[in-house]
Amino acid sequence: MDIAALLIFAGALAIAAGTPGPSIAALVARVLARGRRDVAPFLAAMWIGEAIWLSLAVWGLASLAGTFHAVFVMLKWAGVAYLLFLAWKMWRGSADLSGQAIPERGSASGMFMAGIAVTLGNPKVMVFYLALLPTIIDLRYLSVLGWAELTATMLAVLIGIDMTWVALASRARQFLKSPRAVRWANRFSAGVMTGAAAAIAAR
Repeated sequence: MDIAALLIFAGALAIAAGTPGPSIAALVARVLARGRRDVAPFLAAMWIGEAIWLSLAVWGLASLAGTFHAVFVMLKWAGVAYLLFLAWKMWRGSADLSGQAIPERGSASGMFMAGIAVTLGNPKVMVFYLALLPTIIDLRYLSVLGWAELTATMLAVLIGIDMTWVALASRARQFLKSPRAVRWANRFSAGVMTGAAAAIAAR
């Protein structure tokens, strides 16, 4: 694929992905409340979900989302419910600084499913790809190699942006030294998480 087309795609995606949305809000809130140690499954799920939407757009399968609309609606509400559950836990979280809580058994799978639900429950992602791709490439002649190049470019952009958000949230968390500050951070994170859930529910 033409390098210029990939650069245009990467630039447009970086602008869109760099603007905080529900998934970024949920990610930042989680890092502020619990640190960066257990967000890897959530991040991986977000990237996989984006790759799925990109693939649907590239191969002209937008009608698939309409055909299986009920499935995407269920994923959306599952994501909303899990984010609200996390917000509730953050609100009631301990301000004890003596040590890190051990993640619950199965929390990695829970975070992964939350990331998938949040991303696949937001078809606006595919709409973005459907609007952008025809302006830079002719999808009728796109090869499997071209699709792979687009997907690799997308992953590189998203990984860079998402990891930047994680690093910023983690750095901010280091300034929380007192139990009172931790308690307020937990409640702020719970509010952000609730807002993310509300934004997804309103879509």
